[in-house]
Amino acid sequence: MPTSATNNRPEDLILRLSSPENQTKFKALRELKNQIIGNRTKKLTYVKFGVVVPAVVNSLSSSDSSVIIQASAVIGSFACGVDAGVKAVLDAGAFSLLLGLVSHSDAKVVDAAARSLKIIYQSKLAPKYDFLSKENMGFLISLLDSESENLTGLGATIITHSCQIIAEQKVLYEAGILKKLLDLLQGSLSQRDASLEALAAVSRNNPDVSSEFSEANDGRAFRVVCELMKDKHPRTRLLASMCLIALWNTSPCHLQDVGLRSKLIHILVELLDDPGQVGDEAPFALSSLIAGKEDLQKLAFEADVIDKMSKHLKKDPLPAKRLQGIFLALADVCSKLEVCRANLLSLEVLKLVAEALNHDCSEVRIAACMCLRSVSRSVKNLSAGMFMNDLIVIPLIKLLNDASTAVQIAALSALCNVVVEFTTRKSIFLQYGGVKQLVHLSTSMDSTVRLNAVRALKNLIFLAEKQLKGEIFLELSPATLWSLICDHESSVQEQAICFVRNLVDGCVDSIEYIFTEEAIILHAIVRLLRNTSSPEVCIQGMYVLANVATGNEFHKEAVLQQLLPPGGSDDPFVLIKLLQSNDNRLRTATVWTVVNLTFPSSPGAYGRLVKLRNAGVYTLIKNMANDSCLDVKLRVKTAWLQSVAFCDNST
Repeated sequence: MPTSATNNRPEDLILRLSSPENQTKFKALRELKNQIIGNRTKKLTYVKFGVVVPAVVNSLSSSDSSVIIQASAVIGSFACGVDAGVKAVLDAGAFSLLLGLVSHSDAKVVDAAARSLKIIYQSKLAPKYDFLSKENMGFLISLLDSESENLTGLGATIITHSCQIIAEQKVLYEAGILKKLLDLLQGSLSQRDASLEALAAVSRNNPDVSSEFSEANDGRAFRVVCELMKDKHPRTRLLASMCLIALWNTSPCHLQDVGLRSKLIHILVELLDDPGQVGDEAPFALSSLIAGKEDLQKLAFEADVIDKMSKHLKKDPLPAKRLQGIFLALADVCSKLEVCRANLLSLEVLKLVAEALNHDCSEVRIAACMCLRSVSRSVKNLSAGMFMNDLIVIPLIKLLNDASTAVQIAALSALCNVVVEFTTRKSIFLQYGGVKQLVHLSTSMDSTVRLNAVRALKNLIFLAEKQLKGEIFLELSPATLWSLICDHESSVQEQAICFVRNLVDGCVDSIEYIFTEEAIILHAIVRLLRNTSSPEVCIQGMYVLANVATGNEFHKEAVLQQLLPPGGSDDPFVLIKLLQSNDNRLRTATVWTVVNLTFPSSPGAYGRLVKLRNAGVYTLIKNMANDSCLDVKLRVKTAWLQSVAFCDNST
């Protein structure tokens, strides 16, 4: 066997890494570095071998500076872009040793250690820095005050990685860190980039720091960042854009110039063409910029963002991260404007979104669900049956069984829109087992999964045909529905009762569902009306009763019996309580119920009116004639006219 092949075996490499001879150790470290640089497979092979990384880390304690420098470089290579490598070097104790080497007497050792630490700090696995410690803050300031490019960059990277809450931003600001970071904008390329990232972290969601940043040196620092958006280096342009986005999202007043906002959008779209990390991160920055902002989504539409991102999707297979970012950006740009949704659908991107629902990466599947959720907000396309088809429904139902809870929640969120479709094609959802899956998830221990499953069922049964309603109700069962109405989460209660509201809406036969198994569903809803403090739950509950009160005499009498106080009972009079609510929507729903109970064409309407009048309901309704809410006033007028008509007829 050739000597070179023998020397490259892990066993031989470990022996040489452990050699007392510094020259032998140095050569082994250099060989290892050359093998693993840019080679993810090699890195993972050596990490899995177990003893290679600890042997490298032990070399940091060498008395030979050249060995330490090589060992630092190898550690940085292991940690670069591979979380398993980061974990391995951290588990082997590299972090504290490298941190100690930052104070080494040899400047080359210091630089090598700082470079490795910067790489480690780019991973989420890196330990969080405690800014609240005076000793740590002193060390951070010494790094930023250093003349070494690597040390100042390390200080900025520490801030980017660890500054996450207002308290940390405050202590950094009070220590004068903001000024030091702004000074670095005048430094080298690496210092500028590190400073831009750190400035975004320090000012994000903090109006005080954002204002200080924007107004520093009479606005010169802000103008410098704006100029850096035009820098020749793509990463600098991206980081400058992200810094401005952090300012804009925190204090919109600092980015009022429409031209600047439009320029930001154009730059981020252009950066999508970068084949490396910048192109992967650009769509995430764009998503952050336009999320929830209708004016910026309009600017993005005018800049042909949807068309340009769609073209990227149609290229050769994209890296998972870039694919995720593009779907997230498309989700945000289509979240509010119908013109954007129509544009995306006209470009035939829906097929690509559906294909991404089966992607190996869970983050891509989630992003595809979010994109589908946004585009399916279109009432026009829902009515046209655009989404209720095999292409969309089958993969979404499959995702309900996904191993990732986050994927399940994203799929449920998309389904909540998709199943609203006002067509007779809802039955295909039942055909493919979708209802069974939703019912199963409605009993999940995860409250978010449970909530979204019930919401999807509620939307599925909305305006559904009689037969489909029956099949869904049978699959869910009265017992499960009762448990959801009695759920400990009020949001789940609300959606469960809204499901009942949609269930009993329509023909009289549908109302019968609420009376199955000795009317346990009706009793559960009324119990909540008496006891809950949630206005949303009460609103849905009263609309259920209003719907039931449109039924036959049996249905109307059952509602009246539930709403009036039982004889000799000290229970609160629920109808009076709800009519006096401060919530306009709840008062409206309650008066609607009274109107339906006393509809003149009903045989027993007059008897019910007398009972309501004797209970003091009409005295209260008369006093609501000048209610502050127009909807309430209109319903009150109807209720009062009905009562007057009965009085006139009786005379």
